This record gives sequence, structure tokens and C-alpha cells, in this order.
Amino acid sequence: MAHFHIKTKKGRPYLYVREIARVDGKPKVISQIYIGSPEKVAGLLGGKEADVLSLKVEEFGSLWLAYQIDRDIDLCGIVDNVVPKAERETGPSVGEYFLYCVLNRMVQAVSKNKLADWFRKTAIQHIRPVELDELTSKRYWEKWERVNETDLHTIAHKFFERICQAEAPAADCLLFDTTNYYTYMASQTESQLARRGKNKAGKHHLRQIGLGLLVARDSRLPLYYSVYPGNIHDSKHFEAVMDDMFGVVCGLNKTKERLTVVIDKGMNADDNYAWIDGHPRIHFITSYSTYFAQDLAATPLDRFEPADTAENRRLLEEGRSDECLLAFRTKGEYWGKERTVIVTHNPASARKQAYTFADKLEAMRQELLAIRAKVRDHAPHWRNEEAVRERYVRFCEQLHMAPQLYELEFSQSPDGLALTFRKNVYLVSRKQAMFGKNIIITDNTDWPTGDIIEASLARWQVEDRFRLSKDNDLVGTSPVRHWTDSKIRCHLFTCVVAMTYLRRIELKMAAAGRKRSIEEVMDDMRHLHYVLRVKKGSRTPERRLETPSKTQSEVLSAFGYHVDESGVLQGPVG
Repeated sequence: MAHFHIKTKKGRPYLYVREIARVDGKPKVISQIYIGSPEKVAGLLGGKEADVLSLKVEEFGSLWLAYQIDRDIDLCGIVDNVVPKAERETGPSVGEYFLYCVLNRMVQAVSKNKLADWFRKTAIQHIRPVELDELTSKRYWEKWERVNETDLHTIAHKFFERICQAEAPAADCLLFDTTNYYTYMASQTESQLARRGKNKAGKHHLRQIGLGLLVARDSRLPLYYSVYPGNIHDSKHFEAVMDDMFGVVCGLNKTKERLTVVIDKGMNADDNYAWIDGHPRIHFITSYSTYFAQDLAATPLDRFEPADTAENRRLLEEGRSDECLLAFRTKGEYWGKERTVIVTHNPASARKQAYTFADKLEAMRQELLAIRAKVRDHAPHWRNEEAVRERYVRFCEQLHMAPQLYELEFSQSPDGLALTFRKNVYLVSRKQAMFGKNIIITDNTDWPTGDIIEASLARWQVEDRFRLSKDNDLVGTSPVRHWTDSKIRCHLFTCVVAMTYLRRIELKMAAAGRKRSIEEVMDDMRHLHYVLRVKKGSRTPERRLETPSKTQSEVLSAFGYHVDESGVLQGPVG
């Protein structure tokens, strides 16, 4: 509770407002604000100052919301049960260091160096008191040093068990995908995780760490994650974690006898499907590159028909049948067995690809006209056939176009080298026939075509989690600024926990009939402040919440809380 406190310095009284709370079981001053000189004190008591003097305004809503979503999971308790406090260990426990990091990453991710300063601007001491001077990067280093890879694996397993108990996600259809996060780690720094590879943010020159994520399709809740070196191919990583991943999933309470995992074509490999084929419960839906099945991708549209999907039904109701996704179903042998194959055609994507293709094809023609003119004029460096052809191929590579789309013919005459070219009509028409096409392969031969397509399209749900993880404010995984593998693993675990908790908030809001994005919710709640103030003539300072807006009240209501007329947060008893 806040109270006035008078300090005497050189015989003169000075007024402060102090707040005391229990930290680690001991009373501690968590806030001390200087009010003023004796004259100002007299003014406050005599009513000469403003009606209300605001002494401190702190962020409350978003941090309170982040802590609320942890209360039934108790991340701190999970960690401390695996890595308990040492006999002479002081300060917050290892679990608390994880928790306060997660709370920050759910609201406004900052580095460990800035963590304590960030919390000082919030009402954390009235939500979950902590010794802020202990939340330093040095202390994080010391505490996380105690968490080895086995401990973290146990902690993650127990965490996802609690999530499944709290949310009971259906696990009959799962979505698995991978991403990577770049670092600024120096080349000479030793690390098994941070390696150079094909970076999805285009920063191929930087070392990166890979992350695999398994998400329940119905709820978009993460159920499993894995960290791997940045130079390992997705298919190799998928093969390495299948035993562990599906062992976890098969143990979930609501797991059905038959499980289907939806994966991207990057995971396609003979060994992976041999493992899936040998597992009695696991089935798959994957995409397949049209490059390796061009005949199939060029199937004429008269063999396609509208797919029975929710989106198509909506389009038909709106009278937009020309926008419907089309499908052609067949069978084929892939990875040693006959599979169900579905080719889809998206009219909107086909139009975009056709426009881009025509634009690039024209750019190739204009380049060839310029090349022909230089060859005809016998310009320097344009008199050798191989050199000219090489320049053309390089130009096509810049456009990501096949040079075979135009046929080049060179001839020698008394005047020198001559060039003619013509469009390869067959290759162009074949390429155009593939626009908007995607190929889906599955061993769920008994599933309706529409169900297979909708499951495959649901991969965006994992990509949405990855997008959130790379948000500069929420989660903020990239760039990874830790430089040892053990700390990188701890960092990525806190990011996955933050992703999971943020999704739980969205689910809680949806259950209350308020469908809002987590970005909107957290930004809105950041503007709900906790204010320490003094009323004119009052002898006691008071704390109160600002009057919440309509949307803020909806969030509070979804969690069973409201703010009364006196600015006090009221909620469920017990």
C-alpha cells in the first residue's frame, strides 16, 4: 500500500510516497517518489495544489494480461521443479528469470540489458513483485548457465503437457514447418547451432539457427518445437525429430488413433516417408514441386472442377464462381507407393503469374533486340558467340527465367557474327499452362478432395506463428543476440512460450465472442495504465486504474474481470 514518508535532511522535512511489497518473502520498498519541499507539502495538505496530482503512471494492462495467461500453467514452477534453487543461491529463481523474460516478450521485446529499465516503467511490482536490480544480462547469463540441454527438453515437455491439459487441443491433424533466425555472431565464435545456410530473411551471409514447430490445426497452438543447426536441410531435420515429435503427440489426451501431419515440400525425402509408412498411426499431406511434375502441372483446365471447400462455398454464395479454387484428382507412385494426388488451380494466382511472366518475357525480348543490335554493329566484346550467349543467360538468371524460352541462332557471314532469335512457342504455352497450379500428395486415400485441400492450405497457421515470432515488439526472436548454444536454446524456448501464450489470449477472446488479432489486443491493453496519485487535501496517496475503454473492458471481461468506479480491478473470487 502507498503511504507518505517524511525524510529529514539538514533539519528540513521532505515528503516522499513509498510503496512496500513482499519480494522473496521479505518486505521491500518497491517504489519511492519524491513529492517536494515543506512548502509543497503544506500546499497539498492545505488544498492549494491541483485537485489531483498524478505521481506515477505505469503500463499495466498488457503485462497483467500476459501474467494472467501464465497462472494456470505456472512456467516458473515447471522450471524450478527441474532446476531448483541452489543452497546458497540468492535473488530470483531460474524459473522467475524465464517468466520475466517471457512476460517482456509478450508485450515489448527488449534485450536483457534493457529488461530492468523496461520493467521500471510498468506496474510489475503490483502484478508480480521482483528485485529489478537482479534482472541484468549478467545474472541471466549466470542463471541460464545452470540449464543444460536435457533440463530444457524436460521443461519444454512439461510445459506442453500443461498447455494440452489447459486447452485440450485436438491433435488429429498437425502442421509442421521450419524457419530460421539470423544472428550477428562472429565467424570465429564456436557454435554448433549458429551456421550459415539459406536464410529466409535473405541474410545468407550471417550465421543462423533453425527452428521446427508443430502446431495443432484446430487451435494453432504449438505442441512441440525443436532447435537445430542453421546449415541442416529441412528434410534432414524432420527425419531427426520424427521419433521424439510423434512420441510426444501420441501421448496427448485428445489424440485420435489416426494422426495426419501436414508438411511442406522441403521435408520430402524417401527416408521420411518410409518412416511414416512404417508407423501404424501417422499419415501425411505434403506439397510437391511442379518443376518435378511438369506434365501433371500442365493438365488442361477442362479436367478440373470446383473443390468443395469453405472458401469456395462462400465465393459461390457471393456469385464469384470464376474465383473458385479448381481441383483435379488422380493417383501416382511417389516414394515407393501409390498415393492420392491432387492438382489445384487458383485463378487469382494464375493471373498474377501470367502478368509477371508476360512482363519478364517482354524484358527478355527487349534485351535480345539490344544484343542483336550490338552483334550486328560488331561492337567490342560482342563478336564471340559463347560470350554473347553467356551474357544472355546471365540476364535470364537475374529475371529467374529459363533462357530456353527464346531460341538463339548464330551464323557467320563475311561481315562477321550474326544473331537471330525466336520465341519457343511450345515451352511458353507449357509454362503458361502451369500458372496457378499446385500439387498435393497424401496417403489419406479415403479423405474427400476438399478436406485434403483445406488441410494443405492450413500450413499458413504455422507460418503465422513464425511471422509473429519475427515481430519487432511481440516475441522478437530475431536477431538472436546470444552467443553460446545453451543460451540460444533458452532464448528460443522463451520465444516459443511467448508465442503459445499469445495464441492462448486470442483463443480466450474468441471464446468470449471477440475475434481480434493479438497485435491489436496487446497494443490496446498497453494503454491501460496504473496511476499513483494524491487528491487535494488527502493525507493518503492512492493507486487506481484508468477508466478502461470499451475494447479494453471487453478484454478484461473475457478473463472475468472489470474495473469498478473507484478504479479497482475486480475479478473472480479465489
